Amino acid sequence: MSLFTNARRVIAGGVNSPVRAFAGVGGEPIFFKSAAGAWLKSEDGRSFIDYVGSWGPMILGHGHPAVIAAVVETATQGMSFGAPCVLETRIAEKICELVPSIEKLRMVCSGTEATMSAIRLARGHTGRDIIVKFEGCYHGHSDSLLIKAGSGALTLGVPSSPGVPASLAEYTVSLPFNDSDALTTAFAKLGKQIACVIVEPIAGNMNMIPPEPGFLETLRELCTASETLLIFDEVMTGFRVAKGGAQSIFGIAPDLTTLGKIVGGGMPAAAFGGRADIMASIAPDGPVYQAGTLSGNPVAMAAGLATLEQIDVPGFYESLSTKTTQLITGLANAAADAGIPMATEHEGGMFGFVFTKEKSVRRFEQVAAANIERFRKFFHAMLAEGVYLAPSAFEVGFVSAAHGDDEINATIAAAKKVFATL
Repeated sequence: MSLFTNARRVIAGGVNSPVRAFAGVGGEPIFFKSAAGAWLKSEDGRSFIDYVGSWGPMILGHGHPAVIAAVVETATQGMSFGAPCVLETRIAEKICELVPSIEKLRMVCSGTEATMSAIRLARGHTGRDIIVKFEGCYHGHSDSLLIKAGSGALTLGVPSSPGVPASLAEYTVSLPFNDSDALTTAFAKLGKQIACVIVEPIAGNMNMIPPEPGFLETLRELCTASETLLIFDEVMTGFRVAKGGAQSIFGIAPDLTTLGKIVGGGMPAAAFGGRADIMASIAPDGPVYQAGTLSGNPVAMAAGLATLEQIDVPGFYESLSTKTTQLITGLANAAADAGIPMATEHEGGMFGFVFTKEKSVRRFEQVAAANIERFRKFFHAMLAEGVYLAPSAFEVGFVSAAHGDDEINATIAAAKKVFATL
């Protein structure tokens, strides 16, 4: 009996998060036993160069000594208190220092919890119900955010998962990402009814799609004019594309920001925060209720704080960006040499590639129209060469500080071999 078959006996779908099941690429998922630096080791003893990085958190690589030491030291003093601890304050101070738009914050346990709470806060603070999101952007699995676009840009959204009430979808407007005209039309029609707009400043859940010039600027202007709160979902991009997140790259200050992944250093932790006057609406200071038994638990705070201290050193992001550029340039050249059309993107320690003839990808429909079957073949062939990529054509990849020339050159060599067979 395979490990996956055995897991399916007692775990729904055999996994605790759907993308792990390899449904997007076929076959059975690999069960991992250990990890160190840029490498993963499977239960059957195989080793893989890792570009998933636990879906983003492992920016330092797996098992970084400073993070492990912080976790071990903290765990010996208590796993969780259900009461305040100094580590919560220390990591909050560090986040506010690195992301100036965040004046106050609240720690939670997952990115989904952060975005869900930020939206509730936005609705409670503004007294409005309607939210705006964008097609292809993923903000977790809370009901309000599992809504896809209707038949037109301004029609009511419809649930994209059973279990989401159709009545709830009436309060969610889903627009095309990077479409400033659709955004302007929506605000002209709904204006003061919109509580918030939530967006990934660099979309990372429909592969990697950066904003068109002027898109985020238009969004900021419209939100300000309508007194609508702008939420940047930086669960993925926060501390990944730059020390201050994507907002520091584009020079745009959102009203609220959601963070996750890296902020926990590999432990379950996330945060949402922003302007102090907005955060004052959260209980116990204000009427908007939000709570969490394990929020701010000392072990997760220790892991997150140790990680943030490691990335806040001169030259860290320059080095990380150089590694990512080296990797993606090598992959692009290998594809071109083999006559395989492929569009690529990268920023900081985050990268994406799409098998398409288009020079650049800026819309969800472009990714959906790409050669998904070629990606499936590429994924499995790279796996056979000892390279672990995200098991979905709609996910991005991550480079860590632990990736060196040996790992990157081995990955490029593997890609050259694989491209010759596609």
